[in-house]
Amino acid sequence: MSSRGGGASSDDGILSRVSYSVSQSPIVYRGKKAASDTAYVAKKLLKSTGKAAWIAGTTFLVLVVPLIIEMDREQQLNELELQQASLLGASK
Repeated sequence: MSSRGGGASSDDGILSRVSYSVSQSPIVYRGKKAASDTAYVAKKLLKSTGKAAWIAGTTFLVLVVPLIIEMDREQQLNELELQQASLLGASK
């Protein structure tokens, strides 16, 4: 039984050495660095996109929505005048 226990610890030592060797390889380091850089750029992009969306949305609300409301009022007024003119029998 003691030889089995010794063999298991020997296997654990090899496994840990291989695992350490792989985790310290330049390829793994470059992969981790690329993933980290990608995450950083994505975070910055989402943050700036959110700011741009906020600016565009508030600009739309402040400038375009009142214009749409006014155009709708004007259209309703024109329709009302046409309806009154047709009821009164005024023809041009």
